[in-house]
Amino acid sequence: MTTVNNGRKVHRGDKAPGCPARVGADGVWHIQDYATARLFLRHTDTRQAGLGIENALRHQHRMRLPMLYRDGPEHREQRRQTARYFTPKRVESAYRDLMQRLADQQCEVLRRRGAADLSALSFQLAVAVAAEVVGLTESAPGMPQRLDRFFTIPDPAARGLAAVRQKAFNNFVMLSFLWRDVRPAVAARRRNRRDDLISHLIDEGCTLPEILGECVTFAAAGMVTTREFITVAAWHLLTDATLRERYTGGDPADRIAVLHEILRLEPVVGDLLRWTTADVAVGEVTIPSGARVEVGVAAANLDPAEAGERPRAVCPGRAVGPGLSFGDGAHKCPGAHIAIQETDIFLSRLFAMPNLRMIQEPTVTIRPDIASYEIKGLVLAV
Repeated sequence: MTTVNNGRKVHRGDKAPGCPARVGADGVWHIQDYATARLFLRHTDTRQAGLGIENALRHQHRMRLPMLYRDGPEHREQRRQTARYFTPKRVESAYRDLMQRLADQQCEVLRRRGAADLSALSFQLAVAVAAEVVGLTESAPGMPQRLDRFFTIPDPAARGLAAVRQKAFNNFVMLSFLWRDVRPAVAARRRNRRDDLISHLIDEGCTLPEILGECVTFAAAGMVTTREFITVAAWHLLTDATLRERYTGGDPADRIAVLHEILRLEPVVGDLLRWTTADVAVGEVTIPSGARVEVGVAAANLDPAEAGERPRAVCPGRAVGPGLSFGDGAHKCPGAHIAIQETDIFLSRLFAMPNLRMIQEPTVTIRPDIASYEIKGLVLAV
C-alpha cells in the first residue's frame, strides 16, 4: 500500500471525523464516525430524508413513489426485483462492450477537437450507459443537455420573481424530459418489452408519471454522480504524477484500488439524511424516534479508526475501499459496480492518449443540502 501525498480536491467544511453521534442546536443529529454511520445506515427503523422527498410525499396517495423515496418491505421487494440489472455479471455481459465503444467515441471527440471540457465528455458517456440500463433509448437528440439543465445546482438565494422563474424553468425541463425521452421509451416498450427497467415498471402496472419519477431518480444516481466522479478522479490523476503512474501502469485490480481510494476521499454525496421511525440505539447513544439525522459520509470516510493512518492522504489499497461513498444498508447505491466499471474503462483509455494534459483547472460548486459537488471547466488537451 503506497501513500501518495495528494489531498482532497473538494473541501466541504467536514466536521472532525470520529465524533460520536450528537444532537446539534438545530435539533438535527449528526453522525461523523465510520462505525456509527454504517450501523445507523443499516438500521431498519429509519426512512429517507432530503433529496426532494418532502415534495414527493405530497403525491404518495395518488401515485407510487420512486424507489429512492420508499422504505420498508415495499422498498426491499422493489430492490430485489430490480437487482438483476446491476449485478457484476450483468454489467460484464450486457454493458462492457457499450462502455468501451462510448469511451472510444468520447476520446475521439477530444482527439478531433484538440481540447474539450471533461465534464461534457464524461456526461455523454454516463448518460448513454444509464439510458441503456433504464431503457431511455428512443430519445430525441439532446437528452444530455436536458438532464444537465435539470440537475444544475439552483441558486439558494433566489427569492420572489427569481424563485418563480427558477421553478418554472425546472417544470419546463421536466416536461421536456417527459415528452422527448420518457414517453417515447414507454411507448416503444408497451409495444415490445425489453430487458430493462422501464419494461419492468410497465409490467408492474406503473403509470407514465410513476415511470417518469423513477427515470429522474435513476438519472440523478446513474448519470450526474458518475460524471462528477469521473471528473474528480481525472483531476487527481492529472495533478499527481505518482498516482497517475500507478493507475496507468497497474492491472485492473490496481486501477480499481486507485479509484476506490479517490472516491473514499471525494464522495460525490457528502451527507446522507434520514428520519428515525423509532428509538435507534447506536453505541452508547439512543437517537429518539422522529429525529432528523445527518450522516456525514465525507467525514466518516476520514475516520482513522476505519481508514487507518493518514486518512486524508491518497493511499490506494486501504481495507475500507470506497468507504461509505455508495451509502450502506437498504438504500446503498445499486449501480456502484456500473459506476466504477465505466469510470475505469473511460479513464484507462483517456490516459492512454499521448500528451494528455489539463489546460484549465475546474471550478467546484457545492449543493449545501447534501454536500454534493459539481465540477465544471476542467479542460483537457491532447
